[in-house]
Amino acid sequence: MRRKDMVRRTGVHERLLRYYEKQGLLTPERLPSGYREYSEADVETVRRIRCLLTAGLSTTTIAQVLPCIRADGERLAPACPSLVGQLQGERQRITTEIEALRAARAMLDTVLAAAPRFADTGTCPEPLDDARS
Repeated sequence: MRRKDMVRRTGVHERLLRYYEKQGLLTPERLPSGYREYSEADVETVRRIRCLLTAGLSTTTIAQVLPCIRADGERLAPACPSLVGQLQGERQRITTEIEALRAARAMLDTVLAAAPRFADTGTCPEPLDDARS
């Protein structure tokens, strides 16, 4: 199928398809004219890429993981024993990022909780300098 059909089938913009190809994630056949010819397997590959991106993996990691996953009904499953450990590492990385974001949100909540005291004046309090403290 041609690129426009691939875009329609996957919902992925042409630029992303080219990016996936540049990253080595997608390898459509090239016709003698230079046009890309996508297969049904390419449609499935793009769906897997999108799923793994949604899971928080980078395209670099996806390039390593993609050959080692298979479809298991509606979900993806590891097909290489080494993949499980790598995915557990990625999960821990994401968990660490989530915890850092939660801490940042809590700090922002603390700052915002102090906002009503100054909202009525429309000005910020003057900062204390060393002479005043």
